[in-house]
This record gives sequence, C-alpha cells and structure tokens, in this order.
Amino acid sequence: MRVVLAEDLFLLRDGLVRLLEAYDFEIAAAVESGPELERALAELEPDVAVVDVRLPPTHTDEGLQCALAARRKKPGLPVLVLSQHVEQLYARELLADGSGAVGYLLKDRVFDAEQFVDAVRRVAAGGTAMDPQVIQQLLARRSGDGLEPVDRLTPREREVMELMAQGRSNAAIAAKLVVTERAVAKHTANIFLKLGLEVSDDDNRRVLAVLAYLDRDR
Repeated sequence: MRVVLAEDLFLLRDGLVRLLEAYDFEIAAAVESGPELERALAELEPDVAVVDVRLPPTHTDEGLQCALAARRKKPGLPVLVLSQHVEQLYARELLADGSGAVGYLLKDRVFDAEQFVDAVRRVAAGGTAMDPQVIQQLLARRSGDGLEPVDRLTPREREVMELMAQGRSNAAIAAKLVVTERAVAKHTANIFLKLGLEVSDDDNRRVLAVLAYLDRDR
C-alpha cells in the first residue's frame, strides 16, 4: 500500500516513515510543505495520504486544504489528517462530501502504533477513522441546552455510538465492551431509531450517518 506522508517536523516525519514501513507500507513520498504535498498527490497517486493539518509556508491549514483539493480532483482519495488539537471545523471539512475514506486523529494517537496503523488501513479501505475526542466534542455540542434526540440514548447506547462513529465494526465494538455482537446490533438499531436515521448494514454508511447527525447545525 503506497502512502504519501506530509509532516514538517523532521523527527516525527522520520518516525512515521519507520513505523509505516515496519507494517509493510510503501512510502511513495515523505514531504514537509504544502507545495511538495500538492505535487506528490498529483503525480504519485497514492493509496492513502497521511497529512499534518499545519504545513509550511502558511502554518495554518495548508496540509488539510491540499488534501481536500486533491480529493476534489480525485474523488474518494483516502486522507488521514493529523492535528495537534481537536478542531471541529477541520473535521467538518473532511466529512463534508459524505463519501468516507477520511480520518481525523490527534497526534497523540500516533504513539499507539497498532491504533494508528489500523486507522491508516481503515481509511485506505474507504472507511472512516475519527478521533474519540472529536466524537466526544460533537456529542457534547449536540447535548447542550434543550432536549435533543441524543439525550434519549442510554449510557450504553452512547458508548456504542461513540465507538461506531470512530469507524468500528459491530465485532470490534462487542470486543471493546465485552458484550455479544447481537447485543451491539440491538443497541445500534435503537440508536438509529432514536436519532431518526436510516438503518444500514454498511459500516461506513452508518458511521457517516451518525457523524452527519452529530455535526449538523443546531
């Protein structure tokens, strides 16, 4: 699997290269600036891009904007964005086209090798990998003043929804919560009913449906 990596900090970039190569990824390019990333995505056609949000020369959202521009030229290009902090605006921009193959992780997650590699593979396969802190902030925003449908979820249903929104399958959720897959299926059916969403057996569609609900304007 060919990866284009964009990170301006040399030590982190080098560490990510070594980590991905250890898990049998091929690094098509490892760049440090927005213009380099733009060229690499256009010329190399990677299977997935792993991109720091803030890159030179602007050090604002250069990496994210390059990745989004590449997705407009090649719809569905898998992009996993890394950020120092949770920025809901960035998460919304990534999810805007509703097609999946996107991820948003805090850089802290990089230090958990298996979790990070799993996220890269999930995004490359067309899935979604959202940082738990992003989901928690979206949940908190939806559960503000006044009764929202999300407020009618039981504590267990909220746990299931958080894991589902991270892109996890029923089997993975069951293993995490130490329950049966049948129990998870029942919880997910209740979640979709309470949120007024269409039930889907497709993991990515249900993730995007939940994220779209959490991210919609109040």
